[in-house]
Amino acid sequence: MSFANRLGGRHILVGMSGGIACYKIAELVRLLTQAGATVQVVMTESAEQFITPVTMQALSGRAVYTSQWDARPGNNMAHINLSREADLMLIAPASADFIARLAQGRADELLSLTALARRVDHCPLYVAPAMNREMWAHPATVRNVAQLVADGARILGPDSGAQACGEVGDGRMLEAAALFEAIGAHFQPKVLRGKRVLVTAGPTFEPIDPVRGITNLSSGKMGFAIARAAAEAGAEVTLIAGPVVLPTPAGVQRIDVQTAVQMHDAVLPIAAKHDVFIATAAVADWRPAAVHAHKIKKAEDGITAPQIAMTENPDILRAVAQLPQPPYCVGFAAESEKLAEHAEAKRRRKGIPLIVANLGPATFGRDDNALLLIDATTQRELSRADKLSLARELIQEISVRI
Repeated sequence: MSFANRLGGRHILVGMSGGIACYKIAELVRLLTQAGATVQVVMTESAEQFITPVTMQALSGRAVYTSQWDARPGNNMAHINLSREADLMLIAPASADFIARLAQGRADELLSLTALARRVDHCPLYVAPAMNREMWAHPATVRNVAQLVADGARILGPDSGAQACGEVGDGRMLEAAALFEAIGAHFQPKVLRGKRVLVTAGPTFEPIDPVRGITNLSSGKMGFAIARAAAEAGAEVTLIAGPVVLPTPAGVQRIDVQTAVQMHDAVLPIAAKHDVFIATAAVADWRPAAVHAHKIKKAEDGITAPQIAMTENPDILRAVAQLPQPPYCVGFAAESEKLAEHAEAKRRRKGIPLIVANLGPATFGRDDNALLLIDATTQRELSRADKLSLARELIQEISVRI
């Protein structure tokens, strides 16, 4: 699905309370409309002190509502009409005061009234807090947020960083792109609800001495995208990651490892408890037979290179596939030539039902990819796209197969 149609047919109700983070919502509304959603903005009186309704109307293409006494609706019930149209309600920024209003079920102005009047089973409530770090940590706010969660709201963030007041800490509202992705994730089909998925991602690093090692160019981006897509699809996801610098996808349990042996030891004890195992990691086939205690020094004449004895790493995917009751195993093959031929040989050698092939040099470190899915009888191409879109397609394919 193209970006322009990712949220086609969806109606998002965006409620803004007062806070400097209101400027981020202008960008969020632009992203939502660009993705095909219709967006209705509701602003509190406090929000109007930070950004104008005129700006939000220009970006959303719809008149902004600011008062419960707005006479435009024929029935004079904006709070009912607005909530009935929405597929999702997002309150961002959600100030400490407004979170308290929601927790208490207050309804003395349009936005809180609309949140209270919405059909809970049809229009989920997402809340993006934005406030000073001390306000976020205050027991009253902690209590109010816990009540919102108990009432079924989804809390997005907050982030940690520099705040408008000059302090640094938790309470900064998520960026527009992160809020947009959270909304997009909500609408992904829950095709793996009730399933448990285990994913490996990234390279491994096999030390030679304390400062050197053997690794590869895998960035981990594809594996992390797959973990995220599986979580979006409703699965309980465990991600075992090699040495990469990537944020953990929302709702995913992460275990960090460095070497192939460490990854093997993390995967094998838990693999049988999962329904699906997706081996995305680019695991080193070999490692030094011995790790030197100190840095190997260059010879004085610089002519003689050190001889490093190598030993084979455990085959994680094959070991999982050979378990008495293995999960559905999906392998990855990063090749440099003869993509289909080498990938199919690897699929047979590992004894797995499905392998996903790609050209490693053309994808390592990139944000896009192209995949070839190979099973015992068919081959299917997934055309080049961003890795998250491909991950979502792959998860859909796996859901059909299991």
